[in-house]
Amino acid sequence: MGGPGPRPATPALLRGQGPTLAAVAAGGVLGAAARYGASLLWPTRTGAFPWTTLGVNVVGCAAMGVLMVVITEGRQRHRLVRPFLGTGVLGGFTTFSTYAVDIERLNGLREARSALGYLALTLVGALAAVWLAAGTTRRALNAATTTRRVRRTRRTRQTR
Repeated sequence: MGGPGPRPATPALLRGQGPTLAAVAAGGVLGAAARYGASLLWPTRTGAFPWTTLGVNVVGCAAMGVLMVVITEGRQRHRLVRPFLGTGVLGGFTTFSTYAVDIERLNGLREARSALGYLALTLVGALAAVWLAAGTTRRALNAATTTRRVRRTRRTRQTR
């Protein structure tokens, strides 16, 4: 008889979220591919300390520190920059699930010292990376803003 029935209503929570979901998905693909590339470049042998995962997580956290300062304190950006880069690229790049698996794997291989060292080093390294990168980026943005302000003032005085 007739065609398909009425389309189910989209939940209010998801209305208008298509572009954001697409940005997160596209960014996630890029971030996960970069992480996979790092694991191919610097593979970790079974039972060895997972330096690649540690490095990826610390670098990803540093990038997050830079990104969050630039987005929140820098110039206005497109509304999809944060979901694309933050949630997507950096969420796909960093791998705290692998971090947890690595700790369990090291512990299972009776490498408790390595597991505890990795646990602590990742936590301290990730937090330090965010903090240092955010602070450095904030200082750089402030210096750039001050320089622009000084140049603008000089130009204004020269035109008078």
